[in-house]
Amino acid sequence: MAVLDLRRKLAILSDAAKYDASCASSGTSRRDSRGGKGVGSSGPGMGICHAYAPDGRCISLLKILLTNYCIYDCAYCVNRVSSNVPRARFTVQEVVDLTLNFYKRNYIEGLFLSSGIIRSGDYTMEEMVRVVRALRLDRDFRGYIHLKLIPEASPALTAEAALYADRVSINIELPRDDSLARLAPDKDVAGIRRTMGEVRLGIDERSEKGRRVRAPRFAPAGQSTQMIVGADEAADGEILARSETLYGAYRLRRVYYSAFSPIPDATARLPLQRPPMMREHRLYQADWLLRFYGFSRDELIGRAENLDLAIDPKLAWALRHRDRFPVDVNRADREMLLRTPGLGVRTVDRLLAMRRQRRLRLEDVRRLCGGVGKVTPFIVAADWSPLALADAEHPVAPEPRQLSLF
Repeated sequence: MAVLDLRRKLAILSDAAKYDASCASSGTSRRDSRGGKGVGSSGPGMGICHAYAPDGRCISLLKILLTNYCIYDCAYCVNRVSSNVPRARFTVQEVVDLTLNFYKRNYIEGLFLSSGIIRSGDYTMEEMVRVVRALRLDRDFRGYIHLKLIPEASPALTAEAALYADRVSINIELPRDDSLARLAPDKDVAGIRRTMGEVRLGIDERSEKGRRVRAPRFAPAGQSTQMIVGADEAADGEILARSETLYGAYRLRRVYYSAFSPIPDATARLPLQRPPMMREHRLYQADWLLRFYGFSRDELIGRAENLDLAIDPKLAWALRHRDRFPVDVNRADREMLLRTPGLGVRTVDRLLAMRRQRRLRLEDVRRLCGGVGKVTPFIVAADWSPLALADAEHPVAPEPRQLSLF
């Protein structure tokens, strides 16, 4: 076998990591190297490889696999053991050097590290822990680290990984347990849940109020997971029901949704085409409503139903509950304002603050929203009252079209 140089390894293993979407860099504790100690820094924000933090910064993570060799044969994975793809493997020292050199050149602000399974879950997890241990303890790296856990690894390795990483994640893979057993027979659903539970217990133990001794940091940015959308027959309602359970049972920070992408030499058990990207987008919108807008899954969609691809879930809910609209922006409570199409969390909080000073007019709403085309059919202001919604099928502005000259 030909020996690969570092650049070729990086090309193979960064490309192999692109299918994992769950690599946000939000929620961690703040660290930096001011004072002449340590290397790197971590700051508040959110980002996936190249994304933007709330303060406008672009956040970049070195997103790689330790290796794309894998002893598992998951039907939906391009790196499965039966797949005919180029293989590569980093050494521990190569990952450490890449991370530090990329950081010092201002290419990245942190590391996202995952891996295929080599030899066993324990062996693979131990290699990954060696990477983050070397970065934190030997090189005093203070940037962001997201580590993908191996569910089959021992609890001791899981706990040690969480001591060094800002965020950890364990992919649930598919929304149905029977689909995972059929398409990924080497995966253990019970093991995935057990590992998620261990991480939650570790986080809870170290965040207990009233502790006299400060506990060591333990995955301060929490844990996340990812589900593949469209690889099986699960409806959007089933997917969101699984997400709702995961958020409640394991207090996950995020559930990521990744539209299934057909892979070379795929089994006949998988679909031939990928689902519409809009389906993935609608799931993220619905997930946001579950986490920040006070909706429950059964309010948005039935378990066996799919989300409407033509309109967003919040607007779809409003159209099904026209009797609750329009709402008076000067009198409605926060919960109802959050359920109003066109009003986001920040806008609602600003409206509530402003209306303590004076009655709100449509122009006030326009300034806070940046536009009122979507919200005007659903609100009443001091100088505005919309037409009745009863006969309006879709009370939104029509799409612009070019007028004919003849």
